[in-house]
Formats: sequence, C-alpha cells, structure tokens
Amino acid sequence: MTELNFDEEKIKQLFKSALIEVIQEQKEVFSDLLAEIIEDIALEKAIKEGEDTELVSRDAIFKILGNKG
Repeated sequence: MTELNFDEEKIKQLFKSALIEVIQEQKEVFSDLLAEIIEDIALEKAIKEGEDTELVSRDAIFKILGNKG
C-alpha cells in the first residue's frame, strides 16, 4: 500500500495556483459571482438598517414616488 505524505505548505501553494488559474480563465464568471456576493452583503446591511427605522405607510411611499405605482 502506498503511503501518502501531505505537505501542508505545498497543498496551500497548489490550491492558490489553481484558484488564480480559475480566476484568470473565467474572469467573467468570477466577476459575476463577486458582484452577486457584494449585492447580497449590501442587501443584508440595508435590511438590518431598515429594521431600526420607523415604519412608513404604503400611501406615503407612493406619494413620494408621485403616484407612479
């Protein structure tokens, strides 16, 4: 039976190289994924901030929007 010897530093370097290669070869996919992550974080932050604010009626919102709804 063959014994496997894992060098943690070598594994880290291989993983980094593979990740860099994926990012370089799939720039558009990676960019879209990163944009989704940023949007999700911003939405989560907005929701948390909104939980601490005063409630506003639907009519008040449509009045601000100029009855466009």
